[in-house]
Amino acid sequence: MRFLKSDSRLIGVLLVLAITQLVGWGTIGLPAIVGREIAADLGMSLPAVFAGTSVLYIAMGLCAPWLAGVFARHGARKVMMTGTVLAAPGFILLSLAREPVLYFAAWIVLGMAGSATLSTGAYIMLNEVAGRQAKNAIGALMLVTGLSSSIFWPATSFLSAHLGWRWTCLVYAAVLILISVPLYAFAAPRRSVAKGEGGTAVKPTDAPAIPRSTFGLVVAAITLNAFVNFGLGAIMIELLRAEGLPPAQALAFGSMLGVIQVSARGLDFLGAGRWDGITTGLVAGTALPVAMLLLMMSEGTTWAVAVFILLYGAGSGAMAVARATIPLVFYDQAAFTRAMSMIALPLNLASALSPPLLVGLLTQFGSRGALGLTFACSCATVLILLLLGRRRPQVAAAGAV
Repeated sequence: MRFLKSDSRLIGVLLVLAITQLVGWGTIGLPAIVGREIAADLGMSLPAVFAGTSVLYIAMGLCAPWLAGVFARHGARKVMMTGTVLAAPGFILLSLAREPVLYFAAWIVLGMAGSATLSTGAYIMLNEVAGRQAKNAIGALMLVTGLSSSIFWPATSFLSAHLGWRWTCLVYAAVLILISVPLYAFAAPRRSVAKGEGGTAVKPTDAPAIPRSTFGLVVAAITLNAFVNFGLGAIMIELLRAEGLPPAQALAFGSMLGVIQVSARGLDFLGAGRWDGITTGLVAGTALPVAMLLLMMSEGTTWAVAVFILLYGAGSGAMAVARATIPLVFYDQAAFTRAMSMIALPLNLASALSPPLLVGLLTQFGSRGALGLTFACSCATVLILLLLGRRRPQVAAAGAV
């Protein structure tokens, strides 16, 4: 926890991002609580209502590459503040929806805003402050954001019970304007401009200073793991039921997952600078195929499901940190912004497509179909991380020892 002792500026950034990322991720989780009410009100099926989240991820991914240059020119603070202002009309539009067209249009607006404000922007801001030393700060932030559903699901339930889901959307629009925007405007740091010889500003580089093949491996590892984690996270209860667990037991095991994931992030955070994102990814990533193989071979016995939840929860929780910090191994402050924005496109597309694809496999072929695909993706991720470990820059390799 060296950064806590040495950099009060970084602590301030973390406080701002902890609040704004909690609000950002918590508010877009609205369908998880009021999905049935929205479906009944708009005359839509429940899967169609949840497809709004897929639309959000697709919009986020498509906007991300375009925002790379904007982040580089203006810095994360201005971009995230603008994106937050844009999110408020998205929730207002959602509250006004009377038919599916306007409903999905609202999620497109929220996705455009999210590409500027959610996760990628936060990691870019931390990198602007701490550079390659941002890994532990990102881990600390993810400890907090992992609690977004624990905070906002009860809040959404309370608000919708007393005000209805439409007014809940308006309350969340107000929260973004009255809390998140002022935090970015007055508490977030302005970007420091690097100076070269003679005091002239150093322009950000337009391309990563690593081979294209290495960048491709980074993208592949992050995207494959995102496909597995977002997909299995969405279908976990149904997967456990397909393994033969009764609904109550499946819910109990599924509920343990979030606690284990946050705990694994905490262990990685306590490791401070002792290892980099690739090392975290290799250790955590190896646990995932082991967990899936165990579940496929166990015939759904209770002990095997418990071990699966433990291994998968720990592995997926730590891998979430690895996805965000692997680019820090290869990129300096200037190149990191563009790299993260380019990675966000395939990552968000994978996040959007994996739940419906895995649900389809689960429906058609049972749990073995979904587990077989995620097992293959997880094994491929570990192999790619091994290749990336051999390509570590010398400075990163020294820091990983």
